[in-house]
Amino acid sequence: MLGRPSFGLIGRLFAILLLTVVIEFGASTLLYERASRLNIREDEARRVAEQLAVSHRLLAERPRSDRAELADQLSTGHLLIRWHPEKIASPPIAPPLDEMRTHMIAWEPALAKAGLKVKLVSPGRDNRVSGTLQLPDGTWLSFTTFGLVDGTALAPDRIVLALVPAIALIAIGGLLVRIVLIPMRMLAQAAGRVGHGDSIALAEAGSSEMRRVIRAFNDMQARIHQLIANRTQALAAVSHDLRTPLARLRLRAEAIEEEELRKAVDADIAEMDAMIASLLAFFGGENDPEKPARIDIAVLAATIADDAADRGHEARYSGVAHLDAFVRPLSIKRAIANLVENGLHYGDAVEISAGVEEGRIFIRIDDQGPGIPPDALDRVMQPFERLDPARARNTDGLGLGLPIVARAVEREEGTLRLLNRPEGGLRAEIILPRQASATLSYKVAAPQQK
Repeated sequence: MLGRPSFGLIGRLFAILLLTVVIEFGASTLLYERASRLNIREDEARRVAEQLAVSHRLLAERPRSDRAELADQLSTGHLLIRWHPEKIASPPIAPPLDEMRTHMIAWEPALAKAGLKVKLVSPGRDNRVSGTLQLPDGTWLSFTTFGLVDGTALAPDRIVLALVPAIALIAIGGLLVRIVLIPMRMLAQAAGRVGHGDSIALAEAGSSEMRRVIRAFNDMQARIHQLIANRTQALAAVSHDLRTPLARLRLRAEAIEEEELRKAVDADIAEMDAMIASLLAFFGGENDPEKPARIDIAVLAATIADDAADRGHEARYSGVAHLDAFVRPLSIKRAIANLVENGLHYGDAVEISAGVEEGRIFIRIDDQGPGIPPDALDRVMQPFERLDPARARNTDGLGLGLPIVARAVEREEGTLRLLNRPEGGLRAEIILPRQASATLSYKVAAPQQK
């Protein structure tokens, strides 16, 4: 990056604005200059020039008392001539028509000696042109005519023509600003993906500010992923070291002759083992190496219900027979199993169902337990949160069951919802986006229970 010219974001935006202003000024100047050069109808202008030359000569030869009447007689339907004993004032807004005056003097040189002045006094549809000539005795001849020019700068077509460069420059300026902000959009997209566990190294591009931000972002995500990897590695090592003495305790517990004491020790060992598994599942899931694969969610849910029924619980599956989706198999299986175990722990039975509603896949686990207080539905999704007053304290794990499920569902870009059913019990619902390639059989599978 050394030796490369650096332009800040403000400098680039200023350069874009300066460029658009310069181009717009140049284009407007050219358009207005061309608009001021009105197209002269040469035949009409030549005729008016001849009439003015004749009228000037005739009025100069007549006495003053006859000049007003003669001026009326010299007027035509296209040319109005008036005689004034004193000089008349020009209209306040009347741009001079220098090009027309040059042509008229070229055709009738005598008009130059009379001080011909030509101005546009009525810009618009009639384009009236007015002018004056001075007689030899100091009196004045004024004339008004129309039809000598084809258009003015105030015509609608010229206004539209003047707006064209402004509109084009707005589009060009917007495009240039969009190009300048491309690195910022890339940074926003990468930040969103990093939040889902992905690691993306962005190329340093754009303004000096953006390059510094991207460099800091790359360093930040590298440190974050390194911290997560170190924590996961430490947890894996600790869990391995803890499971070794737990295995020894399990072997020594078998030597305990008193059955009640042996069962209590086995229960404590099992609870500690479950805690370690929960910690690994929760913290290690942030760097989960499992890749998505196509599975049949309906068959998976029915299998989990069968396993629970084989263990003596009342569990059944009622839903579609087949529902293919592209997900992480072990992660989704763990999520459904956790919800089923949670429902069986607090209720006598659970019912699992799966299908598609409103273009999304749903997996529902309904239990017959006490439910969750409405004000605690969001709180139970937090790690290490346990509702001891509402539920028994003899819960396995550390209160990570629902957070593990929520994290697994989030990695699939889905959502987890908890609702208290009107008829009693809790409904845990997993909502997943349905892939375009997913297949679905709407044949309802027979309920299974044992």
